[in-house]
Amino acid sequence: MDEATAAIANAQSVQNPLMMGAMPSSHVPRTARHRHEKAHLMKRMDRKSGKWTTNHPRYRLLEALWAYTRYRERHMAELDRWRTLYKSTLENTIGYRKRLDEIERLILTNAAICRDMVQHAMQFYGIEQKELDDHMSLAEKDGRQADRFATSQTLKHYVRDWADEGLKERNEAFPCILSTIESIKSEYPEDTKLSVLLPGSGLGRLGHDIANLGAGFEVTINEWSMFMNIGYRYMDSQTTPNTLIFHPFIDAMSHHATKSDMLRPISAPNIAPHPDVLLVEGDFTTVLADKEGTFDIIVTHFFIDTARNLMSYFDTISRLLKPGGHWINFGPLLYGTGPFVQLSLEEIIRVVEAMGFAFEDLGEECGELTFEGGKVRSREAEYGFNVKALTRYAYLAQVWRVRKV
Repeated sequence: MDEATAAIANAQSVQNPLMMGAMPSSHVPRTARHRHEKAHLMKRMDRKSGKWTTNHPRYRLLEALWAYTRYRERHMAELDRWRTLYKSTLENTIGYRKRLDEIERLILTNAAICRDMVQHAMQFYGIEQKELDDHMSLAEKDGRQADRFATSQTLKHYVRDWADEGLKERNEAFPCILSTIESIKSEYPEDTKLSVLLPGSGLGRLGHDIANLGAGFEVTINEWSMFMNIGYRYMDSQTTPNTLIFHPFIDAMSHHATKSDMLRPISAPNIAPHPDVLLVEGDFTTVLADKEGTFDIIVTHFFIDTARNLMSYFDTISRLLKPGGHWINFGPLLYGTGPFVQLSLEEIIRVVEAMGFAFEDLGEECGELTFEGGKVRSREAEYGFNVKALTRYAYLAQVWRVRKV
């Protein structure tokens, strides 16, 4: 066993909750609706389901598994580049080589978690090692490289969603959303169970916080990214808080006040995930086609501006909501790559009203009114993952609550 393999094996023995008795058999669906969705998911994942293209869910899964498998190699390549650039003056002054050696050790720690994520996902989705090996071999033979950025982003999203350090960013959005949901719930008889959907849920923390409001909510989350879904299912399998220790900020040298800030460990999850939350994987506009008029509340959190076709998102929200159901939005209007339309907030309000939605009042915890005399509010929300970074990324998120008339 070489040194790198031995280091990973040692890290896995420390990190792996299977060895700590902390992880349940998460591959067995917990409830009837979990079993139902798992059966439908496996049908969608079948190679024979639809055309085999780069957009096929199984292909996207294999791409993500490849990237997590190659976490060590991809990050070691970047570290080796850093090693070739530093000068001896740095070694004499600050011990730069020792810092790089520390980063190497922490890359192996993160790689151990990524390998656990891969093993967990392969068991959940029924992927054989040969299938993954064949996919990786073909991709690398074609000269492609595994996605280094996406795996690093998953670890950073763990901070935002599931670590104590992410509390500041969560607190800029979650209290507004949760209080609005509770306000809507108060309009129903006490024993009513409301069905809540969160499309574009990422690693899912908001859905779990909604479920933790009490038994009056049935929560479904939805996500397209296989990188996020692999990360979510692994986190969802943890039942003991803070069993995972990782180092999400070692992938870049910028914006660190101290070396220890860059190297510091993060633990997650800071709470045990709620067992009743259901993840439905796939394209929000199509995968829930059989759920027309099903949901009482739809929450879009940092989501609607990800659409290429914004109107398709709006139409889907309207179609999935029950009459009288509510749509809560919290997020920026930072349109992504190649959007079909890019509407201003003023235009969105006019379109949403024309579709038969009525804007309703929000509490002051959701920020100040964006337009005098209107009902949409604005609240500053950071999106940076690292509270100790020497930079800040923030949006003036737009918040609304509308009812389907």
